[in-house]
This record gives sequence, C-alpha cells and structure tokens, in this order.
Amino acid sequence: MKSIDVLERRLIRFGQALICYLIFSFGAPLYAADSPNIAGYILHVQMTPAVCALDSSKQKQRKCLEGYSLTISSLLPEVPVNRNCETKSSAKLSPLQATVVARVMPNENERVQLWQSVGGCVPMNASQYFRTIINFAERLKVPADLTSQNTITVQKESLRQQFTKLNPTLPANGIRFSCQSSRSDSILTEIRVCYQKNGQYKQCASHVVTGCPNEFIIKGSY
Repeated sequence: MKSIDVLERRLIRFGQALICYLIFSFGAPLYAADSPNIAGYILHVQMTPAVCALDSSKQKQRKCLEGYSLTISSLLPEVPVNRNCETKSSAKLSPLQATVVARVMPNENERVQLWQSVGGCVPMNASQYFRTIINFAERLKVPADLTSQNTITVQKESLRQQFTKLNPTLPANGIRFSCQSSRSDSILTEIRVCYQKNGQYKQCASHVVTGCPNEFIIKGSY
C-alpha cells in the first residue's frame, strides 16, 4: 500500500506544477468560439483503484502502478448522434502543460487518442481542450470517500448529496454514477458530471444514464 508521505509528495508536486502552469497561461481564454452543434460537455472521472482491480489489461499502466485514486478518462462534447468527431490535428502540448495534465491523465497515448476522437467537434485546439479538462477537474470538489484508502459501501443518494453539498451549483441530476459487477458486488468505476457549453454545471440529459444500484462499493486507494 502506498504510504501517506508518497501521496503528500505527489500532491505537492501537482500544486507546484499547477501554479507554474496557471502563471504561464494566465489570461488565455478557457473557451474558443462557440459551436451551435454542441449541447454541453460530460466529464468522465474514473475510479482508478476499481478499474485497475477489475481490468487486468490496465494493471501495468502508470495510473495503476503509481496508485492514482482518481483520473480523468475524457471530456466528451454532446453532439448529434453518429457525428464524426475525429481530427488529424496535433495533440502535442507544451512540456509544462503536459506535466500538469499528466496529474489527472497520466497516459500520453490515451490523451492523444482522446483528442483525435473528439477534436473535430470541439471549438478549441488541443491545448485549450486539455486546459478545460484541468479547469473542470480543479473546480470539482469530490467527497473524501472517493480518495480514501478504505474500501466502503455507500448509498447512491448519500454520495450524490455529498457532491451537491461540496459543489452548491451542481444540480442533483447533474451527476451520474457507473458501476461494474464483481461476484455479487457492484463497484463504482466512473462518475460523469454534466456541463453547459460555458462550463457551468447542468442537468444531465436522459441519454446519460446511471449504471449503479442504490448501494455500491467504493474501492479504496492502494
């Protein structure tokens, strides 16, 4: 099990890198020109210990080996069904920005694949897109249960209430939970948060469904 000291050092490094990044990017717009075809965005927050435990193919990835508690898997634009969002534009980031983004998205290949799959539908370049992800991730306050070293059982509505208490502008139906079954248990694997085009929280559309029962397990950090 990773020690508290190691986790604290990682947080300190993250804070230092983030401060540097904010200094260098101060004044840069968060959003580029608006796109009438986008209804909003959905941030996918991955419960890393659960994903690493349930998917053996990911266990040698950095996020699993280094004991990340939460990672961002994607920020998806809400666009018309079957719209092709692929792009061939570069996903290259400056070394400083790449360092910051790696704190929540440690796999560079996954970041490149994500940009290539959604870049054609977002009104921003790769640097602005990943800056938006960092902004969303930094503003979203998460309950302590999600980053604890203890594995616990929670009630879905209780966790939802914790989120809305920590994020007062987040509506109760602005968040969705996804679970995966393991033996007779349901384990939380992902949290989806819904945003307006301007970055404010909003109610999730009906197609953003909850895949968890009323009670499920949050797997502790390791």
